Amino acid sequence: MGRNVFPHEAALRQWLGARAASAGLEVDDVVQETYAILASIENVDHIRNARTYMFEVAKSVVLQSLRRARIVTIDVQANAQVLDIPEDAPSPERVVADRQELSQVSAAIAALPDRCREVFTLRKIQGLSQRQVADTLGIAQSTVEKHMVKALAILTNTIGRGGNGRNAASSPRDQRNDSETGEQSRQRERA
Repeated sequence: MGRNVFPHEAALRQWLGARAASAGLEVDDVVQETYAILASIENVDHIRNARTYMFEVAKSVVLQSLRRARIVTIDVQANAQVLDIPEDAPSPERVVADRQELSQVSAAIAALPDRCREVFTLRKIQGLSQRQVADTLGIAQSTVEKHMVKALAILTNTIGRGGNGRNAASSPRDQRNDSETGEQSRQRERA
């Protein structure tokens, strides 16, 4: 058990820092009591996450100390939620957001031109070197590089702006209207 909980002592001390002090407890005392409780456990087979278990024991030690205290300030009672234990696992909201983001990235990659998508997939997803991609596809390394630059530019334009394309106000002058000639653009600007 010791080798599973000792690495988490620094995180526990940090977590206890403000919490123990607001309860009028010493961090060292809470940590020592936590270790005493953990050492007294005969069978640890039921413990799936040593870090979370250690934090729960420390939380219990703090709460027991508060229950035994003759005087508990209003601040401590009002801030009982500060004893929430930090989770290693992401929140359900974070999981959903990450899945949505992954879906957007996958769709953006799928929308790349065929050769750019092939090069990007081989290079960034499969981890092949530029030379390996060139050999696999039978193209020059400089062509691989050009496709990567194009793919990254497209993906940055799509994903880097949260899926929004470039604003017309931020587009180069000659790209605002493809049908407009340079002379028409200059006349419009003079007006």
